[in-house]
Amino acid sequence: MRLIRLSLANFRNYIELEIEPSAGLNVFVGANAQGKSNLLEAIAMLGTGKSFRTANEGDVIRNGMQLATITGDAEVRAGVVRLSCTVSTTARGTRKLYGINGQGVQYASFLGRARVVTFIPADLHLVSGSPAGRRGMLNTALAQEQPLYYRELARYRKTLQQKNALLRSESIDDDLLAIYNRTLIDSGTALMLARNHFTMALADAARNVHAMWSGGTESLEIRYAPNVAFELPTADAIVAAFSDRLRERAEAERVRKASLVGPHRDDLHLNVNGIALSAYGSQGQQRTAVLALKVAEYTVMRERSGEAPLLLLDDVFSELDAARARAFLDEIGTFEQVFVTTTQVPAHFDVARVWNVDHATLVEAA
Repeated sequence: MRLIRLSLANFRNYIELEIEPSAGLNVFVGANAQGKSNLLEAIAMLGTGKSFRTANEGDVIRNGMQLATITGDAEVRAGVVRLSCTVSTTARGTRKLYGINGQGVQYASFLGRARVVTFIPADLHLVSGSPAGRRGMLNTALAQEQPLYYRELARYRKTLQQKNALLRSESIDDDLLAIYNRTLIDSGTALMLARNHFTMALADAARNVHAMWSGGTESLEIRYAPNVAFELPTADAIVAAFSDRLRERAEAERVRKASLVGPHRDDLHLNVNGIALSAYGSQGQQRTAVLALKVAEYTVMRERSGEAPLLLLDDVFSELDAARARAFLDEIGTFEQVFVTTTQVPAHFDVARVWNVDHATLVEAA
């Protein structure tokens, strides 16, 4: 897959912009706060329909305006598809509209038509932050790849919200609680199976690329850590384990007035040479591990779907030494289409199309 045209109107600091990216590496160079990250944010929204920088998506609308529009033409196996995402503010709040080839669609139909893998500096928290961020990475990847996963995730979240409301109520209806638990087991089993399978592929790909970047001196391990432990990765085994765990924790859930069991409490463990990165890894090691994780995510999504996603890398070269930066560039230089932001182009960087970004104006470098 390749993005062949991107148009913005009143998005962040861009009044209007239209560019036609190339295959391979596309690099946006400039000082901070000029609009480089805004470009990646816009491209990502054509894939996920959501901003990776803010939960308040009205923030993407240019100051003083009430409507921001992102439009892109993506070349996929079936041909060229035109995608659009419009964000508007009204008296009732922020509203988003999605379009495919000029026709309005629901979010579920829009999601994943242009798949993206992103790295932003905040992704270092995938190592050092809470499990929620690592679950979010899995959810974003799998929801783009598998429509069924997105439906089961939405179903699980809605039921979890209903169960938590029931647990907080003064009087708990046991029959209703049992219905909620059965639904959580059903949807949660599908989520856990998908996460386990995806993580196994992710771990293999990340270990291989990380070993190349580190010269074979470091071994990266990524392991799925489900809240409900299971012996075999089968639906029957997970259903049985989930049911048993819910029974064991039933009284604790009533006391705590919250759901304590299920994939909403899953985690990923990241180790280098058998040592937890979150506790002992240097910032350079953590950044290298996260980049390996992102390249692995790209690789797995490409291999499983037969179509490469877009790779978006924001401020990727900070704190990478020259050797690791070169190894990283060699790796992504073979990818179908990559978008990179940087304040300074690394030495011997001669395989990319480069734009200079200054106050939301793009000028292609000679």
